[in-house]
Amino acid sequence: MVRLSLRTLPLVAPAARPPVDPGEVGVGIVHLGIGAFHRAHQAAFTQDAMAATGDLGWGICGVTQRSTDVLDQLGPQDGLYSVLVRTARGADVQVSAAVRELLFARADPDALTARLADPRVRVVTLTVTEKGYRHDPATRRLRTDDPEVVADLGGRAPRTVVGQLVRGLQARHRADAGPVTLLSCDNLPSNGEVLAGLVREFCAALPAGEGGPLLDWVRDSVAFPSSMVDRIVPATTDDDRRDAARLLGIDDEGVVATEPFRQWVVEDSFAAGRPVWERAGAVLTADVTPYEAMKLRLLNGSHSTLAYLGGLAGHPYVADAVADPGLREVVERLMRDEVTPTLQVPDGFDLAGYQADLVQRFSNPALRHRTAQVAMDGSQKLPQRQVAVARDLLAVGVDPRLACLGIAAWMRYATAGTAEDGSPLVLDDPLADRIAQVTASASTPQAVVDAFLSLGEVFGDDLPHDERFRGLLVDGLSALTSGGVGAAVRAALG
Repeated sequence: MVRLSLRTLPLVAPAARPPVDPGEVGVGIVHLGIGAFHRAHQAAFTQDAMAATGDLGWGICGVTQRSTDVLDQLGPQDGLYSVLVRTARGADVQVSAAVRELLFARADPDALTARLADPRVRVVTLTVTEKGYRHDPATRRLRTDDPEVVADLGGRAPRTVVGQLVRGLQARHRADAGPVTLLSCDNLPSNGEVLAGLVREFCAALPAGEGGPLLDWVRDSVAFPSSMVDRIVPATTDDDRRDAARLLGIDDEGVVATEPFRQWVVEDSFAAGRPVWERAGAVLTADVTPYEAMKLRLLNGSHSTLAYLGGLAGHPYVADAVADPGLREVVERLMRDEVTPTLQVPDGFDLAGYQADLVQRFSNPALRHRTAQVAMDGSQKLPQRQVAVARDLLAVGVDPRLACLGIAAWMRYATAGTAEDGSPLVLDDPLADRIAQVTASASTPQAVVDAFLSLGEVFGDDLPHDERFRGLLVDGLSALTSGGVGAAVRAALG
C-alpha cells in the first residue's frame, strides 16, 4: 500500500484528514518524549485548538530521547500519523498534523538546544515518564550523584532531560529570546513544582559564574505550570496498523490507538502565551492539585493494582484482569473505601460517576492494554499512587489493606519470575538491579518485605518503621506467596 505522507494525504477520505493545513502550521512548541501518549493526547488537544481558533503557530517539534523508532515511523510520513479511537462497537480514525518537526536528541543535541532557544518556541512540554526526571521520588530532589546528571553538569552534550532543558534555557538567555513555559505532563504530584525544583537545582550545581545569572533569569522568565493528563494509550499493535490502513486507505506506520475519553487539566500560568486548549476541551484552572490527586490515586493506583495482581494471575491484558470478579471488587473497594477518604474533591465533581467510568474504561476489550506495560517502572510510580494512599490512611488510624495488597503484589511481581500460569514475569524498572540485590537472600515473605522497605526512594524514612504498614505488607505477600492471587484477594476483601 501507499504510505501516509503530505504527498499522499489527498488519498485519505476527507473526514479522516487533519482539520488544519499541515503546510500552514508553524512550530511553537517543543515536546520532549514524543511517544504514543503525547501523540494521542497533548498533540490531539493542540491540533483541535489550532483548528478552533485559526492560530496555527503552535505546531510541535517532537523530540525522541532513547531511540530512532518514532523518527523511522513519522519521518517518511512528514510527521503525519493517525489517531485510532477504539470502542467495543468499532473504531474511528483521524490524521494528525500537529507534529511538524522531529529530532533525535542524542544524534543532534545542538539542534535541540537551538530549538529551545528559538524565540518562536514559547512552550516546552514533557512526557518522559517518572524515571526520566532522574530524581528521588520520596524527596523530589535531583539525583546529583546520578552518573548521567554528573556528566551533564560536567559540560558534555546533555543527555538527561533536565540537562537538555537547562542548556536550552541557557542558550535562550544568551540569545535574549524571551520568556518560555516548561509544562510537565507526567504522572508526578505537583509536576510543575517538581520540574521547577529540578531545573533550579541543576542551575545551582553549575559553576557560580555560569549558574547564578542563569538561575536569576529562570526565576524571572520561565513558568512551570502543573498539569494532569488522562487517556489510556496502549502500545500500538499490528492489528492497529491493519485497522488504520483499512480506514484510511493507505498505510500508517505511526498510528496510535486509544480510547474515546481524554482529559487535560492545566494550571493557567504561562510566561509567553499558549494555545487556546480550552477550546479543545481542556480545563484551565488556578489549582490542578485536586484533579491530579484523583487521577494519580484513583486511575493510576487502580491501574497498577490491576497490572500486578492481574499479571501474577496470568492475565495478559487489563480488560482480562478487571473481568475477574475478585480483582474488579478489589479495585472498586480500593477506590471507594481507601482512596476516596484521602481526596479533596472539587465542588460539583461526580466522584462516584468518575470511579464507575474508570472501571468501564479498564474493561474496554478493544484497547488490548497489556498488564506488563502498566507494570513497568513500579519503583517510580508507586510512591505517588499506593504508597501515598497508605501513608495518608495510616496517619488517621485506618489500615490501608487494599493499597498494601497492591504494593505487596508489586513485590511479588518483582521477585516471582513467573506468573501462576507459568508465563514469565519480566521486571522492567530502573531499580531492577537494586531490587535483585536486596532480595537475593530473602527467603520468607517477612524478609522480602524488609528488603523492599530498605528502598528509601520508594517508602521514605517513615513507613519502614511503621509496624502496621509492615504487617499489612507481610499479610498480603504471605497470602500471594502461599495461596496465589485468588487467596490473597479473598483474604484482603475479608
